[in-house]
Amino acid sequence: MGIISYNVKKFLKEIPSDITLVVAVKGRTVEEVQEAIESGIKYIGENYLQEAERKYPLIGKVVRWHFIGHIQKRKSKKIVELFDMVETLDSIEIAEELDSASLQFGKVTPVLVEINSGREPQKSGLMPENVESFIKKVSRFRNIKIRGLMTMGPLFGNTEKLRPYFIETRKLFEDIKKKNIQNVEMEFLSMGMSSSYKVAIEEGANIIRIGTLIFGPRS
Repeated sequence: MGIISYNVKKFLKEIPSDITLVVAVKGRTVEEVQEAIESGIKYIGENYLQEAERKYPLIGKVVRWHFIGHIQKRKSKKIVELFDMVETLDSIEIAEELDSASLQFGKVTPVLVEINSGREPQKSGLMPENVESFIKKVSRFRNIKIRGLMTMGPLFGNTEKLRPYFIETRKLFEDIKKKNIQNVEMEFLSMGMSSSYKVAIEEGANIIRIGTLIFGPRS
């Protein structure tokens, strides 16, 4: 058993069965990704469209593809074509592009709204106080459907420091869920990566995005 296979099986045993493990494959080879899939991975997350375009023809739809990177307007159509979920929606302009592209492909694309829980000006994502009004605007689109929230949180050496940001995002998730906004289904809360997934799960995440703990450090 290879190290990737070992890590996948260990991880899947460790996390609760209701947690969706999205394996982040940025910078990983097709062979590495295929080993992870053969070991039980059902969801992969890609940050860059150009990497997905290279891997997709060789991997195909044996897994669900999540887009977890920054969305460029001109690449929206191809993102809709290849991916099963977009986790990083944070602007009306991009929502319009995704909706239009989804209509062309005859599909309804599930999206998560990205929250800038650390309120960091250099990062993408919506400020928490702007999320509800944004969701109400996006809910009018017919070919994308909001299915939850996603956050990264600030980069800390001590992952315990991330807890308040995960708590705030979960409270926002629960608050929006209670409002029963039409065409919005608050089902998924995507928080936590290799260094922070345990804290994220404790604070309500049901999607975690893991790369390094599966594949090891990038060379």
